[in-house]
Amino acid sequence: MSSGEVQTAEYLQRRWLNIRKLLERSGPFCHPDFEPSAEILDFTMNSCKILIVGAGGLGCELLKDLALMGFKKIHIIDMDTIELSNLNRQFLFRKNDIGLSKAKCAVEFVNKRVPGCEATAHHCAIQDMDDGFYRQFHIVVCGLDSIVARRWLNGMLASLLQYNDDGSLDQSSVIPLVDGGTEGFKGNARVILPGMSACIECTLDLYPPQITFPLCTIANTPRLPEHCIEYVKVLQWSKENPWGNTIPLDGDDPHHVAWVLEKAQERAMKHGISGVTYRLTQGVLKNIIPAVASTNAVIAAACATEVFKLASSCCVNMNNYMVLNIADGVYTYTFSAERRADCVACSNSTKVMALESDATLQTIYTKLCEDQLFMMKSPGITTIINGRNKTLYMSSIKSIEERTRDNLKKKITDLGLYNGAEILVADVTTPNTITIKLNVIENLDVDMPS
Repeated sequence: MSSGEVQTAEYLQRRWLNIRKLLERSGPFCHPDFEPSAEILDFTMNSCKILIVGAGGLGCELLKDLALMGFKKIHIIDMDTIELSNLNRQFLFRKNDIGLSKAKCAVEFVNKRVPGCEATAHHCAIQDMDDGFYRQFHIVVCGLDSIVARRWLNGMLASLLQYNDDGSLDQSSVIPLVDGGTEGFKGNARVILPGMSACIECTLDLYPPQITFPLCTIANTPRLPEHCIEYVKVLQWSKENPWGNTIPLDGDDPHHVAWVLEKAQERAMKHGISGVTYRLTQGVLKNIIPAVASTNAVIAAACATEVFKLASSCCVNMNNYMVLNIADGVYTYTFSAERRADCVACSNSTKVMALESDATLQTIYTKLCEDQLFMMKSPGITTIINGRNKTLYMSSIKSIEERTRDNLKKKITDLGLYNGAEILVADVTTPNTITIKLNVIENLDVDMPS
């Protein structure tokens, strides 16, 4: 063996020394099923396949952390390209990378810097991949900034669950999801075992509502610089058509942003409002939440640690939701989020919607959008009558929406929906059609006491 080969072998022996201490001996915090072995490190390094969803602030940190922990079979998926504003916190990118794929640039950087890493990039939307793609991974770790995308991914992993003949969950079909999220100086990390612990759908009420401004306020009584920008975005752009009717407002186009900035500053001056800047204008147009690199680093470290625990069983996993606040000092709190027995994503039970007999299709649509169990965005509703599929309403396709709009006013009984009937619902928040059974309750006139 040459001196160079000897040095390399010595380096590799030293490199994983601390991790070997965790994996090759037992301890009081180990998982009950943990058996110390040198083979665990071999599994994590050469066999365990990890999918990172998102190559932004969290995704870059996650890819770096997992690669340095010894994971080699890492895939990362992201549909975005690199922008100038990404460079202050997404440290795997450089100015020359602007306009290129985030996933591909991140993978090229890490594979070059971390010896032995074999990361693979996928420059596409998560919805472009089928269930076969997701089924190949041992663990999925998520660093998304979209609740809708989180829900879709959560639904995909839940749809891969298999159940035994007695209705019990086949635990070998469970693909753990480690989810991280940040917002300024706040963040959270959680571990989801689909079908076993609370999933994204089980805890939708934990996500903050998206900030919106009432139309009457931005049109008549603006008080904030954001109101002036939103006015131009919502009303003036479509009215003045600076680039023509067919050109949508693009928050990444500097010409569009500059036009909105100029008009917003004019409106702000008229109402005695200050603070309309280019950065704020782009932030409102793109709904940008200020990102802090240190928050991303802490949450990514927590998520990477949970991935390592899941892959090795060297320690018991977080149970199951951790929140972080570093705005004033450092505060963390971990609690166990409870699973919903009627969850539309992870429960194996029949989904039921209770309705009165005089309810309309609009009642169903409103429940699908506003009921805490569903919280859908633009559901399409179909049913099966006499063995044939019938579309009742679909808002996502203009031509179908126009043909089915009148159905919203009709009573469900007039549409052939009676007690026990089933509707099939599709939405951007879920990869699969959801079957919901209708529990139609007859209206009863009750004599009130005089």
